[in-house]
Amino acid sequence: MATTSIRFGTDGWRAGIGDDYTFENVRYCAQGTADELKADGSAAKGMVVGYDTRFRSEDFARAVAEVLAGNGITTYLANRFMPTPVLSYAILPYATAGGIWITASHNPPTDNGFKLRSSYAGAAAPETLVAVEERIRATQAQQRIERMDYDEALKKGLIQIIDPSEPYLEQINKLVDMDVLRDAGLKIVADPMWGVGQGWLPSLFASASTTIHEIHNGRNPLFPEMARPEPIADNLRVLLRTIPEVGAAAGIAFDGDADRVGFASEKGDFVNQLQVYALLALYLLECRGQRGPLVRTISTTAMANKLAARYGVDVYETGVGFKYVAPKMLEVNALLGGEESGGFAFANHIPERDGILAGLYLLDLMVRMGKSPSELIDHLFALVGPHYYDRVDGQMRAQDRPAVIERVRSARPEAIAGLRVEEIDTRDGFRYVLEGGDWLLIRFSGTEAVIRVYCETTREALVPAILEAGLKIAGISA
Repeated sequence: MATTSIRFGTDGWRAGIGDDYTFENVRYCAQGTADELKADGSAAKGMVVGYDTRFRSEDFARAVAEVLAGNGITTYLANRFMPTPVLSYAILPYATAGGIWITASHNPPTDNGFKLRSSYAGAAAPETLVAVEERIRATQAQQRIERMDYDEALKKGLIQIIDPSEPYLEQINKLVDMDVLRDAGLKIVADPMWGVGQGWLPSLFASASTTIHEIHNGRNPLFPEMARPEPIADNLRVLLRTIPEVGAAAGIAFDGDADRVGFASEKGDFVNQLQVYALLALYLLECRGQRGPLVRTISTTAMANKLAARYGVDVYETGVGFKYVAPKMLEVNALLGGEESGGFAFANHIPERDGILAGLYLLDLMVRMGKSPSELIDHLFALVGPHYYDRVDGQMRAQDRPAVIERVRSARPEAIAGLRVEEIDTRDGFRYVLEGGDWLLIRFSGTEAVIRVYCETTREALVPAILEAGLKIAGISA
């Protein structure tokens, strides 16, 4: 059997269950991680290990814990499936070297994944991931896995079962005045998308005048009624339909591992992720009076720059993925970090996407400003002008990827949809900066055989034409 090439993409390694995602390969990932921990001297600190609701995720997590124990590394294993931000926060009170999460986040139900987090409770830096990849390749070549039986590791204390929700809830209550939100009398529809976010909002708002109507709140690894647990409009049709049916004030959705958030208006309209980034920036800068730099990926909104200029703060752009966002947030002591996919991180917390906290902040924004989501968008546009965004995904065969990349690399369009191309930014994909600050981005997924074409423009009528131009440059169809 050929050796699987294990590469950490935008956020970890992901693969098809039973294809490349096997117990053997997960153990190789754990062994490579253990070797890196021993090499950098942090193995004695131990690791937090957690998992999501996907098929046999708890068993894959046990396999990781057995390998860490076999290498003498103490594992703090979550007692049940948990949101990624809850697990990441646990790294701090347990003072571990980092964490490993068994999750494929928003990927299709056929996939699972392996996420690596560092001691600062955020995504491991790119250079760390490269080092771990090299050690995984070495363990594969040697066919070496050091492993201790689960029950024996429990007896020796090398595996300890923990409830990471307790320190996380303490942190939430420091960051959010939950009493104000509980007394606000809102009705909210929550969609955890069959994932680990189920039950969290109902629990936080138990016995409150604000009520939570939760849907898709069982464990179902097939993720029915959606293509995948990604909080974008196409996957949230039931949520969007339910909001006006029950007379809710808003809708909140979490992706499969609850590190991303989706937001919907009282009308059942999807609030896109670029708008959510800008609303969260407005909330922190205006409602809470906080100051600090904003960090955004190149696929995120130019509205951040306009708000930053208004409130006198800096903006830093990174490549796509929190493996870039998290280190930059730490470097510049950022107020907010975010990406186009709906992942947002906040100051005074952890440099990690947190869908639960982001959802609570959005509700707090509604309460503090006394506005519905639709009114908040109108208010935002009054400050920075209307901005329109969309994204299309194109499928391609894995073997065609090099040819498609070369086709895009060699393209040098002078204009797109009638707008002059002022700059081509190749830091992560190919972003065409257009006159007036509009932009088109063509980017190749780091976790799937997918090409993504994004655009943001102040000219609503040009959105289809800009996206079509991007697909034409790549030579593919949506």
